[in-house]
Amino acid sequence: MRYNLSVPSRINLLGNPSDANEGAFATISVAIDIRAGASLEPADNLVLESYQRDEAAPSPVVFEFDRAENPLPYDDRLDLLKAAVNRLHQFSPEFQTKRERNGVHITVWTDVPFQGGLGGSSLLALLTLVGLREFYELDRPMHNDYVMAELTQRTEAKELGITCGFADRYVPLFGGLAYIDYRGKLQQDEIEQEPYATYERLDQRIDALPLVLVCPGLSRDSGDVHGRMRPLYLQEHEEWERRGGAAPPMVRFMTDVWRTAWQGKIALLRGDLPAVGDLMNQNYKLVDEMMVYCGFDDGAGLLNNMLVRTALENGAFSAKLTGAGGGGSVFALTPPGGEERVAAAWRKAVWAEDLPRARVYLPKISPAGLEIQAE
Repeated sequence: MRYNLSVPSRINLLGNPSDANEGAFATISVAIDIRAGASLEPADNLVLESYQRDEAAPSPVVFEFDRAENPLPYDDRLDLLKAAVNRLHQFSPEFQTKRERNGVHITVWTDVPFQGGLGGSSLLALLTLVGLREFYELDRPMHNDYVMAELTQRTEAKELGITCGFADRYVPLFGGLAYIDYRGKLQQDEIEQEPYATYERLDQRIDALPLVLVCPGLSRDSGDVHGRMRPLYLQEHEEWERRGGAAPPMVRFMTDVWRTAWQGKIALLRGDLPAVGDLMNQNYKLVDEMMVYCGFDDGAGLLNNMLVRTALENGAFSAKLTGAGGGGSVFALTPPGGEERVAAAWRKAVWAEDLPRARVYLPKISPAGLEIQAE
């Protein structure tokens, strides 16, 4: 049996980066129609393969291991795929038994811009985990989608030491536009030792969002940003719980960021896009200030600030980062019909900045999250 899977990337509309990365709060996140996928088929051994599908001439990276080898070694080549195999092996006795009997060839592809702030790296681990679940027909209740999302976060955080939260791991599986509640997940405990995220779909009550997205094509690792923010947040949070009194700066920042999410849910449900835009602008300002406080001299990044100004000057209600600062992507919320004006302005801006890898998109909400076909 051959399996083909795909999942969407995501934009964090409001509340980022409070997805239990720096606080146990909430985000409003959107699955968008820029996808990654995987195919799995029988093989003698364990074969891992990956390629970027939007490159002119993709050169797959391929590794082969004995199907029972454990753990797979990390060497900065396909480590996300290897880590997913290793984490599933630790979690699932059923997988341990079945992988010794049958090999599998996993090919993972992506159309998501590399380090573009759209959760693209998480998709590779997620697709590996879910693909192995399907291929080996693992017990579905024990390996349900919530477990797969949580395992993806543990794959990155525990196996590879990547500082990360939960939005990038839930949104591609469940899809749509959602208010995601992360209460109880601050410490990132082991699976079933803390709550799963609560995923409330909003897109069935809301018309399509007029969005524009620009990926400048600059390389940056969100873990580098969160790796500085999260320890500082946890330190201040722990000291505050011990001594009481006024909340310290990082707790205040993240509480205010969370407020943009819960107030944004109210605004979305009443169809008030200008109010949503105002909250997005507040969210961006808070992230910029928080990054300066955490020692990033340019805050959210000079290029990002320029792109935000360009969008606002060309009729957008708002514009903000969707990933970590210093790189990633910027997206804008526009009045209906205003998308192309912002897109044209951004194309001109990235050309003037000599960014040949930059891409501008008019993304749509992807109602479907994980899609699976068996042949």
